[in-house]
Amino acid sequence: MPPECQLFGTLGCHLCEVAEGVLMSFVEHGLLVELVDIAESEALFERYGLRIPVLRRIDTGAELDWPFDDADQVAAFLS
Repeated sequence: MPPECQLFGTLGCHLCEVAEGVLMSFVEHGLLVELVDIAESEALFERYGLRIPVLRRIDTGAELDWPFDDADQVAAFLS
């Protein structure tokens, strides 16, 4: 079973929308992804503002910065 993840981004972010599209096939196969809007927290905005979108594994805390537009790259990160 794939790990639970968070996707840090914000509304109106084109790259965040692209990242969601890349992750959709993984979601269809059981990946749970919580979308986290960094605009709702000053701390998150400071940490991720220049890096979004960022995919974070909840189990290990490992983070994958954009670009992760290759499904193989995401699969390797999740394994």
